[in-house]
Amino acid sequence: MNFLMVCNQSLSLILPALSLTPFALYLSTMLLFYQNIKFSFMKKQFYGVLGLIAAVLLCVACNNNETAKTTDADSASAKTDSVSNVTSNWKLGVQLWTFRMFTITEALQKVDSCGVKYVEAFWGQALGGETKDTFNIRMTQAGRDKLKELLKSHNIEMVAMGVISPGTKQEWIDAFKLAKEFNLSYITAEPKKTLWDFVDSLAGAYAIKIAIHDHPKPNAYSSPDSVLAAMQGHPNIGACADVGHWARNGLDPVECLKKLEGHIYGVHLKDIKEFDQPKSADTVVGKGVIKFAPIFAELKRQNFSGMFSIEHESNWYHSVPDVIETVKLYNEEVGKLK
Repeated sequence: MNFLMVCNQSLSLILPALSLTPFALYLSTMLLFYQNIKFSFMKKQFYGVLGLIAAVLLCVACNNNETAKTTDADSASAKTDSVSNVTSNWKLGVQLWTFRMFTITEALQKVDSCGVKYVEAFWGQALGGETKDTFNIRMTQAGRDKLKELLKSHNIEMVAMGVISPGTKQEWIDAFKLAKEFNLSYITAEPKKTLWDFVDSLAGAYAIKIAIHDHPKPNAYSSPDSVLAAMQGHPNIGACADVGHWARNGLDPVECLKKLEGHIYGVHLKDIKEFDQPKSADTVVGKGVIKFAPIFAELKRQNFSGMFSIEHESNWYHSVPDVIETVKLYNEEVGKLK
């Protein structure tokens, strides 16, 4: 095999991989020129030029390969960082229903003592102190201002409120005005089917999502399928995943989360003593029938970015240690995901 044949075969393998069409054309021309060279000293000069070009191409090929490796490594690193940052965006809060036997003033003190800085409020809880106001759409402006001061004094943020189910359009309007005043991210609710369109429009206008909550049977939203039905054609309606109530309804919380992927705005964190028993009693998270590690792992996979609201519906007057224990379990389990 002569030198010309070697060059042709080598170039046919190297050049396509380098995607260097101009070089291919240039070298092809050089090879054709070679065929017409008649003097040996010119052939020697041609060999020199061709060798120089081959060396340049080899350097380019090596550089391209290293660049590709670096790019792949950077992409893999960025992907890993993105996944690890998912849980850092999670918020751990308390649904104030946990402390429903107390005023908001007292409840916020308890939340603070648990080391939690986010809350989900509920309608009907008395503000406490010198005022007779309660948290709802009829709360006076003075009461609202007082609540804002209380939240600020404890460095606690109200992220959501619920569970609500206003019966009229005006009540829904007032609900969104209240949510806007406290800069809420979402409203946990169980809207009537006849008001889905209206509620979705308000949610879009106020830029505050509606998170449909599931209660035990025979509640209209006892399964993810009913929530999915409400979401159809309503981009501002999603879900508040109460994993405890799903277990009460005989449903696997992880499978329910998968059904609602991409539409979960909040989670109610609770545990129960008996599976598939609508009236099963609450227990401390991690001590009941629900396995929470798979729940956290699934929400991480989904890139969930909302709040977990601890909702402990037991030991009403002495539940602070129970909440603290839940906070500890949450931190341990989430820490394993990073």
